[in-house]
Amino acid sequence: MFVRIYNSDMQNYWLSFTTVAPLFLVILIGVIFSKTKSFKKEWIAVLNDYALWIGFPALILSAMFKLSGALSTHLELAGWSSGYIICSMLLSFPIARIFKLKKRMLQTIILMISFGNVTYLGLPVLQNAYGEGIVPEVILLSAVYLFWLFTLGIILVEILGSKQLNLLRILKSLATNPLLITVFIGLFILILKIEVHQILKESINLVGNSVTAVVLFSLGLFLGSHPIGKFKEWLPALAFSMLILAILPFLFKTVINISGSEFSYRISIMEAAMPLGLTPYVLAVKYNLESVFASKVLVLSTLLSVFTLPLWMIIIR
Repeated sequence: MFVRIYNSDMQNYWLSFTTVAPLFLVILIGVIFSKTKSFKKEWIAVLNDYALWIGFPALILSAMFKLSGALSTHLELAGWSSGYIICSMLLSFPIARIFKLKKRMLQTIILMISFGNVTYLGLPVLQNAYGEGIVPEVILLSAVYLFWLFTLGIILVEILGSKQLNLLRILKSLATNPLLITVFIGLFILILKIEVHQILKESINLVGNSVTAVVLFSLGLFLGSHPIGKFKEWLPALAFSMLILAILPFLFKTVINISGSEFSYRISIMEAAMPLGLTPYVLAVKYNLESVFASKVLVLSTLLSVFTLPLWMIIIR
């Protein structure tokens, strides 16, 4: 019995490692290329704009096309995860107050604290761990995370960034945000059950598949063009990584257990325990926030997830 459990745990560790390792390899390629004479810093902005305006919208639509009937059959799953995301974002304010963080750091944390790598990393890890049948639920939660990031998250960032509260400016910013627009388009298509031609689906899927490599390569260029810094400069990133990888998911699981809810929460917990996603980093660059801190958390939390994700699989097994 012990040998069987040990072998299963080792398989989970190997699964997480083989899923995360390619991400780091692409980042490493970007770091190496940033040291060549061919590299120009303008490339980072161009690649990030491609991801924000073309790649991410295509990825969102591609994921939502695969939802089929999952939207109406997993409302409790979406509800619990929505509560977790909202509470996590609001938790940013007391955290900033306790540690006396500046406004730009508070804005950055709001974007980062609840948005894990629920699609790029979450989908393959959960699919390999629990089978193909889990895909609709994972895609649904990806849409839920995106919805709250580009509604509540962006609204809070816009409000904090404005010297005076300009509701019209905030609404204009939201109305012109490509990712938020894409989420609503996807929901519109799903609710009205509009049939999208397979050729268009394949084209969107092709573009969507490109964005992961583009953003990771851009992140490598960004890291390679900035000094690594001293060890102590990475300590805040380490503390924040442990917050999103372990502490918040544990509190989420505890609340669900106390509530007595009988729904299967393993997907919600695993998605909540994912390392930082790529989108908050891109948004940190777009809004001129603490992008260096975001990049450090992205790299460090992804590296630590090799160890934390298998542990969560064991805990909720």
